[in-house]
Amino acid sequence: MSEENSKPKKDQWFKDFLIYGSSCWFGGLPIIAIIAIMAGLLVPALFKAKQKLHRPGVVIYTSQDQVYAEPILKEFEQQTGIKAFAAYDSEAVKTVGLVNRLLAEKDHPQCDLFWNNEELRTRQLAAKGVFEKWAAVGYRSRRMAVNTNTLSLAAAPRSLTELTNKTWRGKIALAYPLFGTTATHFLALRQFWGDERWQGWCRALAANRPFLVDGNSVAARLVAKGEAWIGLTDSDDIAAEQREGAPILALPLTEESLLIPNTIAVVRGARHARTAETLFDYLQRPEVVKKLAAAQALEGLSPPGETKATLRPDWDKLLTGLDGGAQSLKEIFLR
Repeated sequence: MSEENSKPKKDQWFKDFLIYGSSCWFGGLPIIAIIAIMAGLLVPALFKAKQKLHRPGVVIYTSQDQVYAEPILKEFEQQTGIKAFAAYDSEAVKTVGLVNRLLAEKDHPQCDLFWNNEELRTRQLAAKGVFEKWAAVGYRSRRMAVNTNTLSLAAAPRSLTELTNKTWRGKIALAYPLFGTTATHFLALRQFWGDERWQGWCRALAANRPFLVDGNSVAARLVAKGEAWIGLTDSDDIAAEQREGAPILALPLTEESLLIPNTIAVVRGARHARTAETLFDYLQRPEVVKKLAAAQALEGLSPPGETKATLRPDWDKLLTGLDGGAQSLKEIFLR
């Protein structure tokens, strides 16, 4: 036999495989046919998996409660094909934790979009150049709430100034006013009343032994259970307790109440700027805001007009005095 004939041809293995695969049967089909079918199923699956790995994404920091934000972000993913990676805040420190994170990451942004459920800290970050742009969307409100089993509406306080009366000693619940909407509300009251009157009220309120708790939802829950008679909290937390059938009622808005819009901001230098813009526009759609209102995360699409007498802060002045006001709150209310 010649040396040439003794060497197998380069493609002989493939021909042998075809002959062998056609001659072997499994379950009524040639092995070669089984392999072809499996390849036909596997290749599209691998292609889809590769597509999924390369889906565009957007990173969100949000202080909107996860129970409300998550369904909205899932619908966004379904409608746009953009994967939303969300980092939520904690109930105890609320927005302040995310604010500090955004400030720390300013020169190397890890977040693309900030969805905040209040306004002051968004304005603070915007003033420090953290955002490319931001917008206010929908609104909630800060309210006094009462347990209707323990307190009649006729006997309920009509003003925050009444909460320093001995009648309410040990019967008031509020979140620590160093964080979130409680801090914003207290700082807006400082501007409204003036520092001297405000400091006196804060000290008298602290001396009246209120329940100081980790978050507005906890304050609302204490009122719902009757452990506190009166609570300073947010409208969505009151609504959440009402859905459970609790005897809790929000008192009417007054000139000491604060309206709180949601805010949405695109981070300057965002790594996924294009998808951040898509989500920025999506969260402002009227149908999205209506869904949040239907879930009672918001009270409506736009704050009521001049007919409602509520606090209307000068935000620029509020930011200027932010550090001084925050320091006073720490001295008065911190554990």
